[in-house]
Amino acid sequence: MSHPSHKEQLASIRRIEGQVRGVEKMIEDEKYCIDILNQLRAIKSSIITVEGKILKRHLKACIKNSLSDGEDFDEKVEELLKALKLKR
Repeated sequence: MSHPSHKEQLASIRRIEGQVRGVEKMIEDEKYCIDILNQLRAIKSSIITVEGKILKRHLKACIKNSLSDGEDFDEKVEELLKALKLKR
């Protein structure tokens, strides 16, 4: 089974990486707590956005293809729940 490309997410990942470096510098420079927290929330939001886009592509491509190929639906659901840490 081929997997879809997520290369279009690289720009967002690189931006997140820059944001994390920025927070590191803020901590080193002993910036105000609320400013650091605001940046952390922005990072979290960006990560959630990228996660959502990758999840959407997974559902539209990987899951759809596996179902048409006759693979087990329940297995794919369990895999997804585990990846999202919705099931322990």
